[in-house]
Amino acid sequence: MNEYDVAIVGGSAAGLSAALVLSRARRKVVVVDSGSPRNAPAGHVQGFLSRDGLPPGELLGIGRDEVRAYGGELLDGTVAEVVPNGRSGFWLLLHDGRRLSARRVVVATGLRDVLPDVAGLQERWAVDVLHCPYCHGWEVRDRQLGVLGGSPGAVRYAQIVRQWSADVVYFAPAGTLSAAERAQLLARAIGVVEGDVSRVLVTDDHLSGVALADGRVVPRDVVFVPPRFEPHNDLLVALGCQVDEDGWPTSDATGQTTVRGIWVAGNVSNARAQVITAAGEGSAVAIAVNADLVDDDVRRALRDFNLGVPA
Repeated sequence: MNEYDVAIVGGSAAGLSAALVLSRARRKVVVVDSGSPRNAPAGHVQGFLSRDGLPPGELLGIGRDEVRAYGGELLDGTVAEVVPNGRSGFWLLLHDGRRLSARRVVVATGLRDVLPDVAGLQERWAVDVLHCPYCHGWEVRDRQLGVLGGSPGAVRYAQIVRQWSADVVYFAPAGTLSAAERAQLLARAIGVVEGDVSRVLVTDDHLSGVALADGRVVPRDVVFVPPRFEPHNDLLVALGCQVDEDGWPTSDATGQTTVRGIWVAGNVSNARAQVITAAGEGSAVAIAVNADLVDDDVRRALRDFNLGVPA
């Protein structure tokens, strides 16, 4: 029977961490994963204590093996819909027609990075077009770095990138820099190139420069881009979970959404969560879910006891 205590949608750091804790708590757990983690293009996971530098696929492989070792199940697939099943519980309907039943659901579907409309960015994403200096800064330290500006907070973001190299150029659309921002960039020797960026250039499979619409080319080894984040919130919205104006789900301190029995963990609710942060959130959510199930177990046991049903 495809009946579980907890179904987890998404099998990256947050989902697998939740599955590990819940499996160790002797819950019947299933993880449904589409096999397309956000950090798949990256060569390594950085800043994860004891796993620094490990390839993302290898980290997830270790996590899957650990979950299986405690009896957790992992299914390859995509959840098309989550619908209520009775007063407490849910059906998970997969795109291939499979159907699972779960008392509680953890959604750990992550987010998508929406990049500026500049030719070549997507193809070099997580290789030498980067977004997180804390994830990649050490590996590109002291190289020629560029920062694409124009978005809110981009100047401050460039100041953070400056921590890893003395050769940083900030690309600013014309007319977007205030006098104060210009002075701040000048004070830390961050170069300013104003104009519209048209594409990034690649030579021998390495980023080699940034081309502007007016024909100028600025040599750069790496470009940092502050992307816009969008949560993979389709399942949550369809369930009726409350989201804010940007689509991020509303949840309490434990990660439970406004729909009872549905929790969120990782990047689907926290755009700033790195891999180690997402794993920690998954663990914390798992503890909250198990406590909620224990409360439910007590209610059921008390009901059966009062009805004289044998334990």
